[in-house]
Amino acid sequence: MSPKTKNILLAVGFMLSLFICYRLGIAKTLEQRALYSQLQQEQTLFDNMPAQLTQLNQKKRFYDSILDAYQIKGSSVQNNLIQTINVFSKEKDIKIVDFQEPHLQQKDDILIKTYKFILEGDFQSLNELIYQLEQKTKFGEIINLHFEKKKNLRTGKQFLQASVLLKSFG
Repeated sequence: MSPKTKNILLAVGFMLSLFICYRLGIAKTLEQRALYSQLQQEQTLFDNMPAQLTQLNQKKRFYDSILDAYQIKGSSVQNNLIQTINVFSKEKDIKIVDFQEPHLQQKDDILIKTYKFILEGDFQSLNELIYQLEQKTKFGEIINLHFEKKKNLRTGKQFLQASVLLKSFG
């Protein structure tokens, strides 16, 4: 064999031995190192779990207090709205004449609900209820409020009706 052939065989043998070493030892070592790094990250997450749990409990209490402050219970917005109107109407002698199903509209991945209801009572009480609905309970915004003075033809008495449109997002 000539020295040139020996050098070529030596280079090929060296490359072959590098490839075998990589496949048998180095590749497995790199896999184990990646697995070790992943397990260390998971360990860090598990070590921080109690702190995250207490932080989430604090957030839950905060959000529950906000819901309680704005008188929003666990049921639907429509039920809460009717309940709020009923409670206020008993105090201020307001009569609920009509409460229709909400009109639903989808706009840019946001569901918009519009509630229409008609109330009957004196101006001051109706005005206080509207203020209560829009400012204190945060059900949504009043987009239309129409007062109409009507007369009962049987009794001859006049009364005030308010037609309300309340828009809510969600």
